[in-house]
Amino acid sequence: MLKFIFLILIFTTTTVFSQTVPNNSSLSIKEIMKGNEFVGNLPENIRWSVDGQTIFFEWNPQNELGNSTYTYLNNGKTNLPVKADHKSIFEFDLVQRNNLINYYSIEGALVAYNKKTKVSKLIYQSYSPIYNIQRTKLENIICFQQENNLYSYNAIQGTIVQLTNFQSGEEKPSKKDDSFVTKEEGELFQFLQDKKERKDWSAEQVTTIYAFPNTYYFGDESIENIQISPDNRFVGFRLSDYPKEKETHVENHISSNGHTYASPARAKVSDEDPSHRLGIYSIEQDSVSIIDFSKLSDIRKKPSYLNDASLYEKDRKIVMHSLKFSTANSFAVCDIRAYDNKNRWIVLIDLTTKEVFEIEHQHDEAWIGGPGISSWNADGGTLGWLNDGQTVYFQSEESGYSHLYTYSIKLKEKRQLTSGKWEVHQVQLSNDGSKFYITCNRSHPGNRDFLRYDITAQKLVPILIKNGNHDVVLSPDEKTLAVRYSSKNKPWELYTALNVANTKLTQITSSTTKAFNDYKWIEPEVVTFKGSDGIDVYARVYNPSGEKNKAAVIFVHGAGYLQNAHNYWSNYYREYMFHNLLVDNGFTVLDIDYRASEGYGRDYRTAIYRHMGGRDLQDHIDGKDFLVNNFGIDSNRVGIYGGSYGGFISLMAMLTTPTEFPCAAALRSVTDWAHYNHEYTSNILNYPGTDPEAYKKSSPIYYANQLQGKLLMLHGMVDDNVQFQDVVRLSQRFIELGKEKWELAVFPVEAHGFKESYSWNDEYRRIYELFYTELILKNAK
Repeated sequence: MLKFIFLILIFTTTTVFSQTVPNNSSLSIKEIMKGNEFVGNLPENIRWSVDGQTIFFEWNPQNELGNSTYTYLNNGKTNLPVKADHKSIFEFDLVQRNNLINYYSIEGALVAYNKKTKVSKLIYQSYSPIYNIQRTKLENIICFQQENNLYSYNAIQGTIVQLTNFQSGEEKPSKKDDSFVTKEEGELFQFLQDKKERKDWSAEQVTTIYAFPNTYYFGDESIENIQISPDNRFVGFRLSDYPKEKETHVENHISSNGHTYASPARAKVSDEDPSHRLGIYSIEQDSVSIIDFSKLSDIRKKPSYLNDASLYEKDRKIVMHSLKFSTANSFAVCDIRAYDNKNRWIVLIDLTTKEVFEIEHQHDEAWIGGPGISSWNADGGTLGWLNDGQTVYFQSEESGYSHLYTYSIKLKEKRQLTSGKWEVHQVQLSNDGSKFYITCNRSHPGNRDFLRYDITAQKLVPILIKNGNHDVVLSPDEKTLAVRYSSKNKPWELYTALNVANTKLTQITSSTTKAFNDYKWIEPEVVTFKGSDGIDVYARVYNPSGEKNKAAVIFVHGAGYLQNAHNYWSNYYREYMFHNLLVDNGFTVLDIDYRASEGYGRDYRTAIYRHMGGRDLQDHIDGKDFLVNNFGIDSNRVGIYGGSYGGFISLMAMLTTPTEFPCAAALRSVTDWAHYNHEYTSNILNYPGTDPEAYKKSSPIYYANQLQGKLLMLHGMVDDNVQFQDVVRLSQRFIELGKEKWELAVFPVEAHGFKESYSWNDEYRRIYELFYTELILKNAK
């Protein structure tokens, strides 16, 4: 193995292609691959101060080694952002918005901040840090977690009381001696009988003034999501039993002491899921109840891909998310998911009786997901109560697109609030409960609009609908918006605006460098073309305004469920700049939101179920035909590239449709889905033990024998996401099959997302040389 690694490392120091290729752009790969150093460091993590007068954000305008917290005083005057004094940073907390005194966990200590006097005070500090601060309807009672238990602080009395007594392990059995000799002694001797009587009497006389909660042992399980109800009567918690996973590791070859070392990494997809139980602890009764979910609809129903109409003998494994408590009664709602990703239940739990009422059941034979719903079992979706404490709101893909719904507990009635062929991405209920603030893509799939939905009037009101992305944070009084906004060729900046219909933005930061501003960046057109199945597919087109070379490059974004053919600054900003460089050299570039991309509804999202590299790859082949038919591109001069999922698609293009593309660059690519993580993979391909054909059909390694064109693979050696083993295994297959038209470049210090600019430069130099050599030079001969 060491010999193999050594040979690869030697390879990375040489040029992949022997011929030097020209670059007619004023941009250089070396400069644009510096990333933020070239573009500018953009503001991020926007939030408000607790008094609503100041905006906090992370920024690095001086290009220091890292970001710092900056503040902007929002007082209507022309102010400049300044570096923050960390001692004065107390951020707005939506949960504590109505409290005069807010409480924070700072460096593991409990700290109080008075919004009126603007004075902070240390309340409690110990060796064991506190976290998970919670408020109830009692203004002066503050709850917090320390290790596995919940405590309450009484701000008036100054007392701290332990509310729960959760302990790991098992209760030790009592050491009662029931032997014959012990019984005989007690029966024979009056002395022993009198002694026992006095002991029992003394125990009866003991009165407890300050009762301590009974111990609840949770064995080998983990205890999570500890929450107190608003009336201070109940504590909800989740017990979790996680299967023992076979951990993988990545090997580090560059170290300070010259020795290799292994870093632990994720496990691979498996047939095993965790087990969970939801518990309710009654503070008044000092007792624990485990909630019974056995009556959930279809809890034992098998998914259709198994072709088995019989029921499971046991309930399917489920995961319960955090409870959402009503402030008007003793009810809570809970978002529950089946671990096979086919079902979502929203249930109402009576905390007093422990009864469960199912108010919403969502089913998808592919997998449950979508914005506000989540494709990850570990993440909950949009769920909460209106201020009346009688109405629940949530999101559903029932209409084919993720929209906002309410359910009246009193009327037992569901109502859809938003509708249309667009999706709700974020939801926030207003302070007074009369409206929702919604981030969505109503105006265009590639936009993020900010709207207001008036609940009584049942009306949507546009606030920010300009082309681009409006990442909005409301001020505590909801009168002002802090907005991170960007467009296709203008990176993110911080703006403010009044919270009124069709408001206007005022720019606060200017982050881009002179070098970035001096270049005229393309504003790629977002177009649609018809897929071979008649569905509209969105894409960005980078079209040269001058002389074309009749060659094109198709870029494949990563993640699968991600959007890149949009109207705002891309997370793939280095690729965006690289595409400008390609256009300057006569290439046309197409960047496709292929099937499974975000923003286009349920059917689009799930079109790759049980076959990754099927419909999604076909969209790229259809995109190639779109280029040939509409942009004068030579069908034999179209290359393809991408990273992560994009690298996977590039591999599938070269190996399952070997005559479509003469060359491809595959970066940090999945080559065998049986080696990827459990959460992502089991959503789409089910379990490897129950659906092995889906894994084989979707894995490039099974098609290695079909390689014909020129393939460049690039991978970081310490990638703990798509691990280096993936590309090593495919390389071994190519070697065994005698394939010659492939190359592998490795990057010893890089993980999944490259960090070093020299690695980015080396990577994209090779990619550019590949496309220029295979699509231009070889066709010129």
